[in-house]
Amino acid sequence: MTVLFLFLLLFLLMFIGVPIAISLGLAGSMTIILFSPDSVRSLAIKLFETSEHYTLLAIPFFLLAGAFMTTGGVAKRLIDFANACVGHIRGGLAIAAVLACMLFAALSGSSPATVAAVGSIAIAGMVRSGYPQAFGAGIVCNAGTLGILIPPSIVMVVYAAATETSVGKLFMAGVIPGIMLGVVLMIAIYIVAVKKNLPALPRATFREWLSAARKAIWGLLLMLIILGGIYSGMFTPTEAAAVAAVYSAFIALFVYKDMRLGEVPKVLLESGKLTIMLMFIIANAMLFAHVLTTEQLPQQITAWVIDAGLTPITFLLVVNIVLLIAGAFMEPSAIILILAPILFPIAMKLGIDPIHLGIIMVVNLEIGLVTPPVGLNLFVTSAVTGMPLTRTIHAAMPWLMLLLGFLVLVTYVPWISLALPNWLGMN
Repeated sequence: MTVLFLFLLLFLLMFIGVPIAISLGLAGSMTIILFSPDSVRSLAIKLFETSEHYTLLAIPFFLLAGAFMTTGGVAKRLIDFANACVGHIRGGLAIAAVLACMLFAALSGSSPATVAAVGSIAIAGMVRSGYPQAFGAGIVCNAGTLGILIPPSIVMVVYAAATETSVGKLFMAGVIPGIMLGVVLMIAIYIVAVKKNLPALPRATFREWLSAARKAIWGLLLMLIILGGIYSGMFTPTEAAAVAAVYSAFIALFVYKDMRLGEVPKVLLESGKLTIMLMFIIANAMLFAHVLTTEQLPQQITAWVIDAGLTPITFLLVVNIVLLIAGAFMEPSAIILILAPILFPIAMKLGIDPIHLGIIMVVNLEIGLVTPPVGLNLFVTSAVTGMPLTRTIHAAMPWLMLLLGFLVLVTYVPWISLALPNWLGMN
């Protein structure tokens, strides 16, 4: 009865247009007030308690690092480097945009930030070179989803906080799937480019390649600092995020000098707004998840799944369907915090690795970012290109089929997610 009320109220509030964070908080609060023996005063304590995870501290720092990288001209240098590497291939500018998304994803941890940073430069460059605008928009919209799969990833940090798994292991698990998806997109672009006879840039000389690499090296070094520091045990993922924020500010201000000191307050304010928005969603989603746990819904669903005789294969199929539907309507962090506590115990009972489950959830949420009506990447791409939203959706759909095929592969071939953490001996 309590759980039914909780979900009915949540869907009712969302249906009448109440923002997702407030819907989650109100549904959780009203359920506690009406059905729980806890006092109303405990709501405030619960709200702070649930969001008081040390791991979640990584989020504002990664957002800040991404803001400095976007404003400080790192994205432009990464795109120039990607063009120098693969621009001479047929459809090379589009392939370079995917490579730039992969490189920027390894710095920012956010999909919308990746689309905004790379899309604003790469799509305009493609149009100037004779590519259809819709072609460029569709590619960057989908390739930008790599922002939450290639480490560091804000969504992985949230999953780790919700399920108490290792952030470092999750980050390493995202490397091979992230590279694979990037390569799959590149191959598809090449095939389309050959068929449509899309232009290619002149081959960069070794000196031009070296010059582009030298200019991009400071951004590329950040990947080594983040992943090398975490794996070597030099610092935790949260400390890595803080180091990334300080490093990216230093690079933007004193190395590339694309930013003036006077612009720093604006960057801090923008990333602060993003942090508050995201943390408000997370705090309310955690309150909602707390009610679910108190009502022992995860345990009841686990028992039902075991009694129903679901195998790991059928369970993962159900997980994918549920996550794809949820991803079309909700923000990734909120989905993780609501569904991870429910799915995690069932996966453990069925012998599914929690890290593998985490990567499956992240790939599903990637797809949610380019699925209407609430696909964040669609809105960012539309804003960056000036294309109407309906045209942006139409441009993104063909590439979305590739993401769905990749999801099936990641779901049923655990080796893709687990090979690197196991090889590195991360237990």
